Amino acid sequence: MNEALIEKVVKEFIDEMRNTESLQKVEVKESIAKDSIEIPLETSARHVHLSKEDLEFLFGDSEELGVRKKLSQPGQFQYDERVNLIGPKGNINNVAILGPARSQSQVEISYTDARTLGVQPPLKDSGDLEGSVGIIISTGKKALNLSKGVIVAKRHIHMTEEDARKLGVKNGQEVSVKIKSRRPAILEGVLIRVSDNYSFSMHIDHDEGNATAYLPGTKAEIVK
Repeated sequence: MNEALIEKVVKEFIDEMRNTESLQKVEVKESIAKDSIEIPLETSARHVHLSKEDLEFLFGDSEELGVRKKLSQPGQFQYDERVNLIGPKGNINNVAILGPARSQSQVEISYTDARTLGVQPPLKDSGDLEGSVGIIISTGKKALNLSKGVIVAKRHIHMTEEDARKLGVKNGQEVSVKIKSRRPAILEGVLIRVSDNYSFSMHIDHDEGNATAYLPGTKAEIVK
C-alpha cells in the first residue's frame, strides 16, 4: 500500500472518530439536561427540638410560647424563645428551638459546634437517637440534663412521592448531589426523605454550606 493511500485511510478514520465523539458528547448533554431537576438548597443552623414535657419544664405552658417565623417545611416553625447548650468544654448560647414538640428531645449541631462543646455526636438521620450523646440545655433560669439526643444530622433531601417518582429515587436511599454554587462540590451520602407532607428542598448544615460557598438561592442536582 502506497503512502498516499495510507494517509487517506488514516485521515478518514480520524475524521470518523471525531464525528462519533462529537455525537456522543451531544447525546450525553441532552440526556443530562432532560433528566435534570434543580433542588432548592437550604442551610440548617444548630437547633433544638423539644418534647412537650421538656418544653413545659423549661418554659411553662407550651401553648403560650410565641412563634418567631414559619419554616419552609409545612407545619414547622421557630419559637421566639432560645436556649443555651452547655457541654464539657464550652457553651453555645442563643440556640433556636423548632416546633412543634416531638416525642423525644433532640439537638442538631455541626461538627464545628461539637468541638466547641466538647461532645462527639454520631452522624444520624433526624429522629434516630440510638447511640447519641447528652448535653445540658439551659434557659438561664432552668437547666435540662439530656442523657442523649445530640446528633449531627445527615445531609438530606425532602420530597413528595411525586418528586421521588420523577427523580427515580425512594425513601431511605442515599445519593450523590452536586452543589451548584460559586464553589461547586459533589456531596455523597445524601439521604432521600419522602413524604407528601414535605416541601421539595435539600438541607445541609453550616459547615457544609461554608465549604461550598452557599448563598440563598443556591441550587443542587442529583448526580446519576
